[in-house]
Amino acid sequence: MNKNQKLFGASLLALAISGCAVTSQPIERSASEQRALSDLQSMFKDQEPLNAPLTLHDAMARAVKYNLEARLKVMEEAMAQRQVDLATFDMLPRMAVSAGYAGRNNVSASSSQSVNTGTQSLEPSTSQDRDRGVADLTMVWNVLDFGVAYVSAKQQGDQRLIVQERRRKVLHTIIQDVRSAYWRAVAADRLLTQIDSLMARVDQARSNSQHLSTQRIGDPVQALSYQRALIEATRQLEDQRRALSLAKTELAALINLPMGTALTLAPAGDYAVPELKIEMARLEQQALASRPELREQDYQARISAAETRKAMLRLLPGLEFSAGGHYDSNSFLVNQSWADYGVKVTWNLFNVLSAPAAIDVAKAGQQVAEARRQAMSMAVLAQLYVANANFNEARRQFATSQQLAGLDEQIAEQLRNRYKTQGIGELDLIQGELNTLQAHLRRDLAYAELRNSYGQLFASAGFDPLPEELPSTQLSVIAQALSTSEDRWSQGNIQ
Repeated sequence: MNKNQKLFGASLLALAISGCAVTSQPIERSASEQRALSDLQSMFKDQEPLNAPLTLHDAMARAVKYNLEARLKVMEEAMAQRQVDLATFDMLPRMAVSAGYAGRNNVSASSSQSVNTGTQSLEPSTSQDRDRGVADLTMVWNVLDFGVAYVSAKQQGDQRLIVQERRRKVLHTIIQDVRSAYWRAVAADRLLTQIDSLMARVDQARSNSQHLSTQRIGDPVQALSYQRALIEATRQLEDQRRALSLAKTELAALINLPMGTALTLAPAGDYAVPELKIEMARLEQQALASRPELREQDYQARISAAETRKAMLRLLPGLEFSAGGHYDSNSFLVNQSWADYGVKVTWNLFNVLSAPAAIDVAKAGQQVAEARRQAMSMAVLAQLYVANANFNEARRQFATSQQLAGLDEQIAEQLRNRYKTQGIGELDLIQGELNTLQAHLRRDLAYAELRNSYGQLFASAGFDPLPEELPSTQLSVIAQALSTSEDRWSQGNIQ
């Protein structure tokens, strides 16, 4: 091969390699913008409008129905069910169909040779057409494969039930998040107006003081100290406002309302203090039997036990049944179509060597699943007792905050009376009202924590806030079911 031929071959090889190269083009911005518009439309479509002030259970119902994370878990559960349906097909016999055309450019001929003399004993002959059509339909069913597929399908069914338990966990978490955000939003509704009003008065007082300073009226150091105190009061008010202003945004995100939607909450009423009327022993039993995490471990244990059965099944020989129909258009055949059938026993002898190790691994998996469940049971009990301790502590903190708020209100009323009689300056009155506002904030946040810790008790015990079946998926029906469940728990009825 000369130099030119080598160069041509190398060029041809390089061209072939470059033709097989795969490149990926970046997504154009216009496509991303179109996707963003489509997502915005699909995220909030088909939702019942919010035409009335939002109650706690209305907010929970909206989160249950429209929260995107909850929707995702519903879709995962549906996909798990389809995977179960797909696994059942593995138990069916294998059936193969083939049809086609076969041909060759010359005659398929052969002759025979004598073994003794080595001479040709038959002139070349053929028993096959050069062009022919063939078709086969074959079914094979292995009893051992059926048994393994059956156990695998049962495992897939348990996986679907695990997805259901994870959906329960997500539902509990979302409802608790809504409860926490709702009561903080209630506190924001009560206090933001007061904060804005007091900030306006502080700004006016600062403006008046600055005006007097520019006219050199009064002691400059006293005026600057007065302005500094007012700025410090403004900073405290801004911190309080920031702590409250995001509560409605968080609540809107949880119930899947478009950001910026005007959200009006229903009047909260008095500061009713909930009481726990269920013994801790009953809550312990309920938690160990109903928590989604523990029920998931129960299913994992069943899956591990099934894995042991599969390892033992693979020890057995396989019994295989086969049947098929065939067709060949070869004109030399006496029977161009025929059926065949058979039974045979198959046994992979290496499975006898590896099966004990596989069984040991499967049994170890069972032991690990049991140990994990016991460890999780201890963690669940700890969570329950921590939730109970938090609830008792929240009650004490709320009672203390309520007492302080009452005292600060009385002090503020006395300061207003003294200010009217010019017994004190405006700064003293503003500081007193700021203290009162801070006491109200601590009281309302303590009440929000009290309601949240009360709900966390039932979530830690694994109580389902919704029944298994609802007459409809309307928000009013879901909200009523949630309210009924909480009323029943508050009365000590956990059946």
